[in-house]
Parts: sequence; structure tokens; C-alpha cells
Amino acid sequence: MADATDNVYDLIIVGGGPAGATAALYAGRHGLKTLLLEKERFPRDKVCGDALSGKAVTVLRELGLLEKVRGLPGASIRSVTFGSPDHTEAHIDLGRSSRQDFLTGFVIRRQVFDHFLFEEARRAADACVEGFAVRDLVVEGGQVVGVRGTGRDGRAEYRGRVVLGADGFNSVVARRAGLYRHEPGHWVVALRCYYQNVGGLTDRIELHFIDEALPGYFWIFPLEDGCANVGIGMRHDYLKRRGGDLRAALQAAIRSPHFRGRFAGAKALEKPVGWNLPLGSKRRKISGGGFMLLGDAAGLIDPFTGEGIGNAMYSARLAVETAREARAAGDFSEASLSGYEGRVWDALGDELRVSFQMQQLGRLRFLLNFVIRKAARNREISDLICGMIANEVPKQRLMNPLFYLKLMLA
Repeated sequence: MADATDNVYDLIIVGGGPAGATAALYAGRHGLKTLLLEKERFPRDKVCGDALSGKAVTVLRELGLLEKVRGLPGASIRSVTFGSPDHTEAHIDLGRSSRQDFLTGFVIRRQVFDHFLFEEARRAADACVEGFAVRDLVVEGGQVVGVRGTGRDGRAEYRGRVVLGADGFNSVVARRAGLYRHEPGHWVVALRCYYQNVGGLTDRIELHFIDEALPGYFWIFPLEDGCANVGIGMRHDYLKRRGGDLRAALQAAIRSPHFRGRFAGAKALEKPVGWNLPLGSKRRKISGGGFMLLGDAAGLIDPFTGEGIGNAMYSARLAVETAREARAAGDFSEASLSGYEGRVWDALGDELRVSFQMQQLGRLRFLLNFVIRKAARNREISDLICGMIANEVPKQRLMNPLFYLKLMLA
């Protein structure tokens, strides 16, 4: 059995997706000795909606990577379309936002984006091992001090002062730390299918709150070369309660009178593939002695939009800041690292709570019809929603009865 106890890292990052790769990049900036472990080999696919929001763009700009990302194959996004159950569509022009970091988003296949970011992270890390599956945590005195797993050369153990679990919704780090929970009320199940030649694609992403998907939505996101990421998502408890079949719901949406013309000449490039999204609709314990959880492993996916990459990258930045301070203090205890949870919820908590409330409102068909119909007809309301997307206007306003009174009078 290989042993690396003589080589202690400041950070062991488990998972090389956006959360783990971003953590490695920030760790390099802070001079933290870092080991990046990834069970797959890049490039690899990751089932996702593939959208990069303004929040992700902010982090990419801060890391000096935004111009490189602009050169990747994909689509630049300058507007968002919301479709109501009665098929009214409101087009929200992100260019009307005063925040420069929200003027453009991207839709880039995760196979492309993750590979790019991982290669940047590989250069920033002190060591990087692909094809290494972490199986367990090394715990001494009640504190995590490393990981064990298997790779090309067999079993191995690595020691680190802090372990960052960036290994997705099914996180081994979370499981071994006793923090993994599957809670259907805070969990979305989604399907994605890549298509070619979908009609009507532009520089916009589309979220359609249609009857076939409620409570959830059907999406159409443009990609490169006339391709599109098409999918459907629904909260797990509602899906179970209804005895629903997401594959049937996806096909029903595509074949519905409103969309079948756009898919008349389209060709599916794969069979629909599914994945799970742990939502940030509740505050979870995401750290302990010697470890922190990032991104999907921490359950930070936006409950309303289903977007997780931006929050994952934000959590990486906050985790590395916490680890840097812990190293300076020489204290990697649970009490020392608990500040990470506070940072995450200070940065994201209000937004996640309101997004959960918006998700709850999304069950109300009449309200979706009302709000989207108003936004489609009224520039002031459209700009207000744009401001909410860009975090210029607090999303709490959507929960205020006066907001709906304003809509009625608009």
C-alpha cells in the first residue's frame, strides 16, 4: 500500500469539476500546497444544463479566465425567455442591466468547460491525480487528516490539513463525514438531451413553466453549431407523489402543439440522461474538523433556476479563504472551519431562501401566467425582473404583496 504521510498538503481537493478546479486556482493564488484528485479522466461529460450565469462570469473574470472562456465552443447569452403555462413569453434583455458582469452568460458543454477549467487548475496545483477514486477519509482524534482511495497504481493514502469535498451530489466526503442526506423535498431530478437543428435558437436561454413540467420547467439552451441542450426538471417529492415519468414528460413537452414545430427537423444526439440536484433550500452542515464541502456536495443549487455552477465557484473561493486563515492560525478544528458555513450563507443564503419561496410560488399556475404576461407587455416590469436576475433588485420583492399590486396597476 502506497503511503504519502511524509508529504502533507495544505489542501486535498476531492473532485475536479468547477468547484474543485476553482478551489485549486484560488489556492494557488494564496500559496497553499494543494493536491487535486479526480476519479474520472478529462475530458468527460457531466450531465447538466450547461449554463454559466453572471455569478460564474464574475469568478472567471476575477481569475483572469473570462477571455479564454469566450473562445470555447458554445453560445453567448444576452437574454432570458420565461414562458408561462398559457405560453405567453417574456423576453428579458440582460443588456439593460447596469452590472457589467451580468451582461453576458454562456452555455458551454460541461465536457468542454470542465476540461478547460481542470487544465487551468492542474497547472495551479502542486500535484494532480486523475483516475483516483477516494473511498474513505483518514480520521485521527476525531478530525479529518487525509483521504484513502484507489487509482492506477492501486491503493493510496494522502495526508492534508484540510480536505475539500467537491465531489458532487453523491459526495464520498459528505457520506464518510456523516453529512449526506437525500431529502426529496430539497432535491430535483432532471433530464438532459442534446439536439441538433432545433428551430428558433438565438442568444437566449429559455425556461418554460408549462403544464407538462409543473412544478418545474422545460428548458431550451442554445449551444454551438445549431445544437441545443434540452431538458426538464422537477422536485423529487412532487415527482414521486404524481408517479411521474420525466422521460415521458420531456417527450410530451417536445411534441406539444406549442413546441413541435421547433422540433420538426430536430435530431436527438443522445438518449435523455438524468441527474440529481441537491437544492440550497435549507441550510446544511457543510464543514467539520479538517474538512469543508463545496458546490453540489454542499447542496448549493439554486432552488428556482436549478443553476449550480456559479454557487459552486463562489463556495470554492470562500472555502480557500477559510483554509488560508486556518493555516495562518495553525488551527484546522471544527470550530476554526465553521466560519466557512457563515461565509457561504452570508453570501448566498438570502438569495437561496428567496429562490426557494419563488419555487413554491411556481406551483401556482395562475400566478405564473399573471407575472409572465405582465412582463411580456410592460418594459418596466421586464426591467425589474432583469434587475432581480442581476441581483440589482432584491428578490425579496417578489415575495411582497405590494409587488403584485404594482403588477396589477402596471
